[in-house]
Amino acid sequence: MARPAKIKETEIEKAEKSFESFNENVKELTMDRLKQAPKHEVEEQTKLSQKEIRKSNETYLKPMRSISGSDKFNEKYRTDWEFQKEYVNFIAENRELKGSAIEIWTRPFGGVPAEYWEVPVNKPVWGPRYLAEQITRCQYHRLRMEDAAIKEQFGFAQMNGVMVADTTEQRLDAIPVSKNKSLFMGTHSF
Repeated sequence: MARPAKIKETEIEKAEKSFESFNENVKELTMDRLKQAPKHEVEEQTKLSQKEIRKSNETYLKPMRSISGSDKFNEKYRTDWEFQKEYVNFIAENRELKGSAIEIWTRPFGGVPAEYWEVPVNKPVWGPRYLAEQITRCQYHRLRMEDAAIKEQFGFAQMNGVMVADTTEQRLDAIPVSKNKSLFMGTHSF
């Protein structure tokens, strides 16, 4: 009777060690390693000619809802705020749910209200630069486990898995309508 209990204990110990090594691998996965993952290139959903863009109605976005905070705006960021709130012309794309409108909250600086936006996709729209930039920051990292070589620990062979950032997936995107991207981006990268 004591023998099966001993087998269970060793299996539990092995599982605990495996979990600990997995936990260590997750801790080692830093933002720097995630940023090194190649970006998965996807073809643009919207292919509009310049003629179609000129014919399209001018759609200017406004927040659907706004919530003011109690904190005060820091005036040393006034020039950045003036630049970020300029309206730019872009085409929003939802790459996860193709054709679905983008629902997003923004609050680019402390002291400005949080705003809820519903952005139509696959057509040119005008919106503040901070909205377009926040849409382009919507991405995630696809991770996978890679088996490392068997290493010997305390006389036992143990297999450890390694977490690897496979690719960076762009979930939402905002593409400048103008071919002259400097008008869209200004001096900062978009």
